[in-house]
Amino acid sequence: CQFPLCADGTKFSSRLMKEKLLVLLACPSCGGDILLAYASKYENKEIIDAVLTCKKCSREYKVVRGVPRFADLSKIEDEKAETAENFGWQWTHFTQEDEKYNEQFLGWLQPVRPEFFAGKIVLEGGCGKGRHTRLAAEWGAKEVVGIDLSAAVETAFAATRDLPNAHIVQADIFKLPLKKSFDYAFSVGVLHHTPDPKKAFVSLASKVKKGGAISAWVYGAENNEWITNYVSPMRESFTSRLSQPALYQLSKLPALGVFLATKLLYKPLNKGAKPIAEKLFYNDYLFYISRFGWREQHNIVFDHLVAPTAFYISKNEFEDWWKEIGAEETQIIWHNQNSWCGFGELEK
Repeated sequence: CQFPLCADGTKFSSRLMKEKLLVLLACPSCGGDILLAYASKYENKEIIDAVLTCKKCSREYKVVRGVPRFADLSKIEDEKAETAENFGWQWTHFTQEDEKYNEQFLGWLQPVRPEFFAGKIVLEGGCGKGRHTRLAAEWGAKEVVGIDLSAAVETAFAATRDLPNAHIVQADIFKLPLKKSFDYAFSVGVLHHTPDPKKAFVSLASKVKKGGAISAWVYGAENNEWITNYVSPMRESFTSRLSQPALYQLSKLPALGVFLATKLLYKPLNKGAKPIAEKLFYNDYLFYISRFGWREQHNIVFDHLVAPTAFYISKNEFEDWWKEIGAEETQIIWHNQNSWCGFGELEK
């Protein structure tokens, strides 16, 4: 195996975060190769605390608690920092697992199936608590890099550190510290929470090699007018400004209403009286989430109230994203009548 060199010119051993990660990293400022300057803490032959350096411009980046840090929240734009803070709290508190996550994940990635990951170098744009990073790794990806701007990287690292092909990096999706080395990139529920969703999508696609593929799932503008007209103004002016612990408690009230409606109305009617169920408000989505328990439904409600920024993307706008990156064989799929799944392959 050929390893990169450390900053002092010595051969780089297997004692790095996970050894192949360094090969995929690039300086977000100049694009130069990233080298290991020195490490101060190891656990089980894995670097926990260290300093990385750019071979080209000599900028330094830290590895803290096993995660390379290429973003300093104290120096980024307020809008990004606020979003990162809110979602970081969420994913360090809603850490539950559910066997239905596999099915849910594939619903967002459709038409991609688990076997598609086999042997690929994969990039996840916005990994949250790492549950999708882990699934991609378990489905046979050669390497998976999950990036996130928030403190959720702590949870994601803990959730994936036992997997030899999974890596977590703290970074800004607009300034990715990565080479154009990926066979496949995906982003689920993240792009619409950035200041410029299309720009974030293009940035993610820029790290995919020719002939590679990309998937994205975003909130749809269609059929969500009730959210943009009534929920979003409240979220922007009130709920996203609350402390996360306060919102956690407050969100239990609407979550209880959703939980009771899905369990006592939407689920039984869809199973026993489908013609009536089809006339219910927001039926496809509320029936879909009826399969989840209280903890996950509370998480869903909290998620919709905590974000300082949220865009709802129309089909026409979403289609333009794929044209922008020159994707071929593009598939745009209407998911639960409230969101868009997209998949496309880049020109070879």
